[in-house]
Amino acid sequence: MRKLLKLDLIIVSIVILLLLMGLSAIYSLSVNANEAGFNNFDKQLVAVVIGLASFFFFAFFDYRALSAVSTKLYFIALALLASVFLIGSRIRGATAWIGLGPFHLEPVEVVKLVMIIFLASFLSKKKTHFSIAGRAAVSVALVGIPLALILKQPDFGSASVVVGIWAGMLFASGINKKVFFALFMIAIAAASSGWFFLKDYQKERIINFIHPQNDPRGSGYNVTQATIAVGSGGIWGKGLGQGSQSQLNFLPEKHTDFIFAVFAEDLGFFGSAIILALFGILIYRIKKTAALARDNFGYLIAVGVIMMLFVQIAVNAGMNVGLVPVAGVPLPLLSYGGSSMVAILTGLGLVQSIYVRRIKAGTRN
Repeated sequence: MRKLLKLDLIIVSIVILLLLMGLSAIYSLSVNANEAGFNNFDKQLVAVVIGLASFFFFAFFDYRALSAVSTKLYFIALALLASVFLIGSRIRGATAWIGLGPFHLEPVEVVKLVMIIFLASFLSKKKTHFSIAGRAAVSVALVGIPLALILKQPDFGSASVVVGIWAGMLFASGINKKVFFALFMIAIAAASSGWFFLKDYQKERIINFIHPQNDPRGSGYNVTQATIAVGSGGIWGKGLGQGSQSQLNFLPEKHTDFIFAVFAEDLGFFGSAIILALFGILIYRIKKTAALARDNFGYLIAVGVIMMLFVQIAVNAGMNVGLVPVAGVPLPLLSYGGSSMVAILTGLGLVQSIYVRRIKAGTRN
């Protein structure tokens, strides 16, 4: 009990509250869909239990020990990404999952966390070995390899998260703003040229994001139904498990990509605002932990976790209200998905480890 009191109890409380909200929503969706046997709720409950075990394990584990094995973790992550092309399952147009009985492992979720650890170690260790531009150039190459494998699946949503993690950590490591701006412009140019390499259904997603009315029953269906669900919730919502769009199966991928629309319909604008406020407080507390980190390795891990959460929240909420294209990015701690759940909770556990070993004042090593 005394060990638990050393943790940031605000983070713990928010995590538990969001997990309970997510489980409640998935339970109502599973019950109303009459899912038989080992259903989505059961699988999510198992993932939450494993994730919480990982959360508390890493909270009391010395995060500094990970720096020594970060390179090994990086190559293991690359091997996992490559393995999906050999033994992976193709689901919804992407080869991104490895079947494990009733469960599916999504290696890219593991890779997001590993890239945070690896980049934190690289950027903190190499600060004195490379110039600013050299550090940035090497980091581009190191991120580019897993990024190419992720894009090959293809999984543009996860690719955007990895790029966001890299950009945030690189900026936080003290890179010159001019160098960062130059890299940013190069990234925009590369993304623009990438249009010519997209598959037809991916181009349709982008076009119908801008004009969903062009194909309301086809590629524009998801965005149209999600915005209807969000709008129909009004201020106070229809009540948990009472949303017609989700319960009558008009809303697609309601357990995963569009769970924010489920909450918006059930809990309304007020409930959605509370969820976003909880995420905001969570990110703020991680930011406070980063500022008190004992060393640059811990500081950069905390920054990486912030970016992983922020990009996923922004993209998921954005695509639910028609602000960004549908990208298949889960909403942290709320969306159905075991791999994402365990990875997010493990990352938050590392943040707690940094908090436990924080400094009260002074300069990081």
